[in-house]
This record gives sequence, structure tokens and C-alpha cells, in this order.
Amino acid sequence: MAKKLLLLFLILILASCGQLEQKNNLSFSNDDVHKDVVLGINEFSIDLLKNLREPNENLLVSPLSISLALAMTVNGADGDTREEMLKVMHQSGVSIADMNSSLQALQDILTYSDTSVQLFIANSLWGREDKSFYEAFINQASEFYSAKLTLLDFQSKTASETINSWVKEKTLGKIEEIVEDDIDPNTVLFLINAIYFKGDWQQPFLKERTREQTFFPTEGQDQRVQMMFNEGNFQYFEKDAVQGIRLPYGEGRIVMDILLPENMDELLTTLTIDQWQEWLSSYQQVAGQILLPRFTLEYEESLVTALKTLGMEVAFDDKQANFSKIAPVPPNLYISEILHKTFIEVNEEGTEAAAVTSVEIAEESAQMFELLMEVNRPFLYVIQDSETGAILFMGITEQID
Repeated sequence: MAKKLLLLFLILILASCGQLEQKNNLSFSNDDVHKDVVLGINEFSIDLLKNLREPNENLLVSPLSISLALAMTVNGADGDTREEMLKVMHQSGVSIADMNSSLQALQDILTYSDTSVQLFIANSLWGREDKSFYEAFINQASEFYSAKLTLLDFQSKTASETINSWVKEKTLGKIEEIVEDDIDPNTVLFLINAIYFKGDWQQPFLKERTREQTFFPTEGQDQRVQMMFNEGNFQYFEKDAVQGIRLPYGEGRIVMDILLPENMDELLTTLTIDQWQEWLSSYQQVAGQILLPRFTLEYEESLVTALKTLGMEVAFDDKQANFSKIAPVPPNLYISEILHKTFIEVNEEGTEAAAVTSVEIAEESAQMFELLMEVNRPFLYVIQDSETGAILFMGITEQID
């Protein structure tokens, strides 16, 4: 599995505040989001984190982006393929209808609840022009995910340019491309999700207090990094050899939770959804100080191997996969690639992050103060909605590049 750090990121992302039409009122409330859907996203987050993590390498994924891309895809699946996908996504406990409507509501809530931060979510479908797609599948993508189908000649050079131009625009240039110039002749559809987030800290770090200090990776040489400093009242806990702190953005709904363990391997070994919820319920307000490294990361990863390891195998089998609700078969349809790209920059003002997830559908070929928390060693961080608990981004920083 090729992992590229400091590169691009997750498939088709988002637009700036000025590029998107804002609406005055929310269409949904937290009550419209089934709690088991969010719980499933978070369980899926932990599974991915454990499976993708490699010692001493940085990692950043957007579980929400991946879940949205897979949710659009699972609407076109049937039989064992659908059941297997839902199981790996931890969405088996809810109906497809509840999953779709909950994700529709969640996207609306995250986008419009806090006007002091920029959080945009976009979905799209890009189909091969000579392929017909079922109207029911296209309508579901449109109704619940606001995903428009655009038909292109995939063998024309302008096809990849068109998709990548869209990606670059929606990510404000943070991600310039997600599709290679030469699209596989057997590819019939790209399902793409993009998420863009930019938020200022509720309590900004003062630039004049940033200073060079030492960061201690698990392996390798110690690093001299730019360490930001802040003090005040924080939501904080310390238990099970883990320190945790919550840093809110804007009005406080979207937050970054930082977990600083004595040993990252031990944390990941014991990390479960129950443990995660227990830690987040342990916060208490204390007065104190925090030192946090300033960092930027770009990450790219194919999710095929990870998802197969987690149990999603049939969907990638060109003979056994059942996506008969997407388009007429034969030829049979299957997932040929799931590519994820992410970007994050954390500085004194706040955080900017982006993610894109692309699901590529192909057809089988005709042939074949009370505290001092110093984040100076590997740490885990999460950007989540503090009200629904939905995890937007989750990462591990092993070293500062």
C-alpha cells in the first residue's frame, strides 16, 4: 500500500465561503441525525486509524468523507455486497433510508450551524458518457447527497482535466488532482466527496510566544520544532496514561481533541468506541497551559487494502460484486479503487483542513495551571462536531516535518 506523506489528499473536497451560496436557516436539527449513524462513523474511524497506521509515520484521514463516499456507493449495491459494505461501515444497525436521511441532515448541520467557521461538504458523480445509469440511483445521490451526475468522454484528455479542475476549485487549491490523466477504459463512474474546513481557535495562540523547542519522536532523532504556547481555562482529563485536551473553534461546536499518550502503541491497542466515549466524558474545566507544535501535513492513501482487511472484499471482486442498482449489467460492476487525500495546517490562528474521497467504479473487462500539557511526542488528534459527536478528521502525528 503506497503511502505518501506531504502530498495531496482525499477525493473531491469543498468550496470557500464566498464560492458557496449561503442560506439563512438550517433545514435540519440534531434530532434528524440517527445516533447509531454517527456511532457507526466513529467506530469506522477507529478501525481505519488502527489499520492504516504505520509506526513513526504521520497519518490523517477524514472518516466522514470516506463514509459519505461509501454511502453514496452502497445505494447502488445489492445482496452480499451491500451487507458486507454496511457491516464494515458499522451501518448495519440502521436502514438504508435512515442512513441516507441522517447523512443528509448531518451535512446540512455541519455546514450551516456555526457561521464563524468555514465547513463545506460537496459530492459529485462523474460518469462515462456511453454508459447508462439507473434513474433511482442518480436520484438518491441527488436527493440525499446533492451529487450531480456529469457525463464525460473518459478517453478524452479533457475528462481528467475537468474533474481535477473541479477538485482544485473546491479545495481552494489545497488539492490539485485526484484523477490521473489516463482513465482506465473499464472505469464507468467516479463517486467523489470533498470536505473543507477552516476555523479560528476560540483562544488563539499568540505568535510572539511561539518558540523553538524539542519534539521527541518514538524513533529517530529529536526534532527542533516551532512550539505554540497558550494558557487559560481548558476542558482537560488525565487517566489511563493519557492526557486529553479540547480546543474549540469559533462558537465552540467544532473542536479539536488532542490525546497525548505515554505510549502510542498502547493507546491504539486499547482504543475502542467505548474507551473513546469514556475519555470524552471525562473532561473537566481546569486552568493551565498547553504547548502544541505548529505543523502542516499532506497525505494520500489507497483504501482498498485497508477495507479488504476490515472485511469489505466482495465489492472489489470484478466477478462477484453486485452493484446492479447503479447501471445495467453485464458487464459486471465493481469498485476498482478508493483513493483518499487529506491536508491539514495547524498554526496560531487556527486550523485549515481538507479531504477528498473518490470511489472508482469499473466494469469487468470483456476479457478479464493545574496542568502543563506539553505535546512534545507523538499524539492523536480529532476534529469533531461536539454536539453530534461526528468525527470529521482523525490523525496521528509521529514527527514534525
